[in-house]
Amino acid sequence: MNPLFWPKSLPISQLLTSMNLPDRDDYSLPEAPEPRSRLHTRLALMLLGLGAVAAGIHYAPRAVAAESKQEAPAMAPAKVTVSTVEQQTLAEHRELIGRVDARETVEIRPRVPGHIDDVRFQAGSVVEKGDILFVIDPRQYRAQVDLAAAAVERAKVRLGIAESEAKRTGNLLAARAVSVEESDTRNSRLAEARTDLSAAEATLVTAKLNLEYTEVRAPIRGKVNRALVTAGNLVSSENLLTTVVSTGDVYVYADVDENTALTFDRLRREKKMGEGNLMVEMQVGDEKDYPHKGFIESADNRVDTATGTLVYRMIFPNEDESLVPGLYARIRLPVSAPAPALLVSERSIGTNQSQKFVLTVTPDNTVAYRTVKLGPVLQGKRVIREGIEPGDRVIVNGLQRVTAGMIVEPAIAN
Repeated sequence: MNPLFWPKSLPISQLLTSMNLPDRDDYSLPEAPEPRSRLHTRLALMLLGLGAVAAGIHYAPRAVAAESKQEAPAMAPAKVTVSTVEQQTLAEHRELIGRVDARETVEIRPRVPGHIDDVRFQAGSVVEKGDILFVIDPRQYRAQVDLAAAAVERAKVRLGIAESEAKRTGNLLAARAVSVEESDTRNSRLAEARTDLSAAEATLVTAKLNLEYTEVRAPIRGKVNRALVTAGNLVSSENLLTTVVSTGDVYVYADVDENTALTFDRLRREKKMGEGNLMVEMQVGDEKDYPHKGFIESADNRVDTATGTLVYRMIFPNEDESLVPGLYARIRLPVSAPAPALLVSERSIGTNQSQKFVLTVTPDNTVAYRTVKLGPVLQGKRVIREGIEPGDRVIVNGLQRVTAGMIVEPAIAN
C-alpha cells in the first residue's frame, strides 16, 4: 500500500504493519537496550509513517476535486425566442403632427344692437341653416319700418302732384300761359319727387332688414356652441353670441418640413405616387394604427421662412362626427413609391456604441452578429435597409444571454 494515499481513519497499528516492521506486541522500548543504530532506524520509520498519513490528508481533496471536474456535465444551450424576417411591399411615410379643424366655422354676432329677448337653442345641438338662435327686442325696429313705410307713401303723393304739374306744363307752355322758367321748375320738382321716393323706399328696405336682423339665425348647418350671452343683456355688433362649426368632412392642417415637401413634390411630378388625390392616414387620441383615410387638398404657396415649413391642408371624412375641431392628429404622409421592405421587431435591435445590430440564428442554431442599417417605423415594426435577408431568424427575446458563436435553442415567437 502506498503511504501517500493512506486513509486518515486507518489505525496506526495497521500502518506499522504495512511498513513490514518486525512482529511484536507493542513497540515500547525493550528491557535490554538495543543498539543505537537500530533505535534510530525504527524511529525514522515511525516518523515516515506519520508523514505519509499527513500527505494523504493533504492530497486527497485535490484528487477528489480533479475527479469531480472531469465528471461535470456540459451546459445546456440557452433558450431564445426568434422571429422570421418579413418582407412586404410598402411605401415609406413621414409622421406629422396636425390639428383638426371644421371646414366652416362661424362666429355669431348681432347685426343690430338691442336687448336679448330669447335664446332658442340647446348648447351642443345640431342646427339647420336658417334656424333662429337669438331674438333681439324688435319693437323699435318695427316702428322704424312703419315710419319708413309712411315716408314712402308721402313720397308717392308728392311724386303724383309733381307728375300732374309737369304734364300740364307742356300744354301751358305751348299756349304761352307759363314761362319757360316755370316749366323748368315743375320738371325739376318732378325729378326731385322721384328721387325722394327712391330714397324713402330704400329706407324702408333698410328698416325691414334691421327688423329681420332682430332674429339671429344660423348661417350654416352645424353644431352650435353654448350661448355666450343670455337673455336680458344689451348687445351690439362687438359681442360674440356663440359659434357654429360645420359637421361632416373636416380639414386637418399640418406643417411639413421643406425636405419632406420637396421629396413629396418630386415623386408626385414623376408620377410615382399614383394618379388622383394622394391618400394620407391619420389617428387621433388613443386610437391604434391609422384608421382615418383622407387626401391632400392643397398646400400653401410659400414656405414660412421663420420655421422652414409648408402648411398642407387635408380632408378627412367625419361621418360619425368623432373628429372634433381642435383635436391634435398624427398623420402619415407617403414619401416613396411602394417597394419591398424587410420588417423586424424593435425588440430585436441592439446598440453597440453608435452601431445598430441584430443577432440571428443560423440553420445549425449558432448565433450570428449582423450590423444593420435602419429605416423608418412602419406598421409598428422597424424597416431594415441593409444587413439581413428575408427568412432570417432574428432573436427578439434573450439578447442579453447570448453572444455571437454560441449554440442556442430557438423558439418561434407567437
